[in-house]
Amino acid sequence: MENLGSILEGILFVSGEPVAIADITAKIDVTKLQVEKAAKQLQEKYNSASGINLLIFNDKLQFSSNPKFAEEVSSVLNPIRQRNLTKSTMETASIIAYKQPITRSEIEEIRGVSCDYAINLLLEHKLIEIVGRKDTVGHPALFGTTDEFLKRFDISSISDLPDYNQMLEDIKKINQKLQDDALYNNFKVEEVSEEELDHKLKTIANDLDDNNQLTESEFIDPNGNMQDYDSDNDAIL
Repeated sequence: MENLGSILEGILFVSGEPVAIADITAKIDVTKLQVEKAAKQLQEKYNSASGINLLIFNDKLQFSSNPKFAEEVSSVLNPIRQRNLTKSTMETASIIAYKQPITRSEIEEIRGVSCDYAINLLLEHKLIEIVGRKDTVGHPALFGTTDEFLKRFDISSISDLPDYNQMLEDIKKINQKLQDDALYNNFKVEEVSEEELDHKLKTIANDLDDNNQLTESEFIDPNGNMQDYDSDNDAIL
């Protein structure tokens, strides 16, 4: 279909919500491959300089604003879904993304703290949803990520997330480097010349003598009297 790109633009503009490619092919005499090709051409049209992006995820299409201009758009519209998520909420979202479907208690076991607020905030933002119930006592809710999650983090599918084990290994390496740098910066050995070293040693020795009050050349006899001591001849003078 020659004008398929323009038709897709109209559908996505009016919808404002994700539109499944299957819904398009079911109503219009086109194939999935044709829709995907037209969508890719639209993505090139709405390039990085445009204020609009075309998102393709989970076999769905949707228009969105360009993240490059999020600050300006937000300053005018201030949509709730553009609010920054807290660190704890991001940690919870990451656990759900990698471990889904997962229960609230399982998330808390991994994080070691309560995550009620984080889960409620993620649900409010439609970044996660209840995807089922676990077949255990109480049948707790199982949480999984949504299409909104994919859009928010600009990925096509969960499979696009970095490999979990590799990511943990990279984090360990980064943390180790930070620790090594901190140790190096805080406890860096200062190079000194032999003369400076000899002077420092003599200073330390003198300080010790002053603190101990008695030098190796002094001795107190059994009556409590101070006597001079000749260390070479092992005799009291």
